[in-house]
Amino acid sequence: MPRNDTIGLGELTDSTFYILLALTEPRHGYLIMQFVEELTNGRVQIGPASMYTIIKKLVNASLIEPLDGDGKKKSYIITDIGRELLHEDVKRRQAMVDDARFIFEGEGHR
Repeated sequence: MPRNDTIGLGELTDSTFYILLALTEPRHGYLIMQFVEELTNGRVQIGPASMYTIIKKLVNASLIEPLDGDGKKKSYIITDIGRELLHEDVKRRQAMVDDARFIFEGEGHR
């Protein structure tokens, strides 16, 4: 299955994950990019083309919704469905980190 179908599988790419995090509060495009860059201390930078492609997919999947805006800058907010998926993805990612720690620490058994 192509990588861009991960939303349908309930798995988020890193960029999608961070955009959903950013949209726990209403934000428009530039503020989303700025929030992600600041939150990650520059580790993650999302360009405008990628961001708007992801936003379109998130709107189509009902994970975010546009807000009535002042015209020029369209703001978005996460939906309840998006928030639920984000929480599930955090659990999935935490389980992955736990698995890696288990291996790296060489415990041998659980």
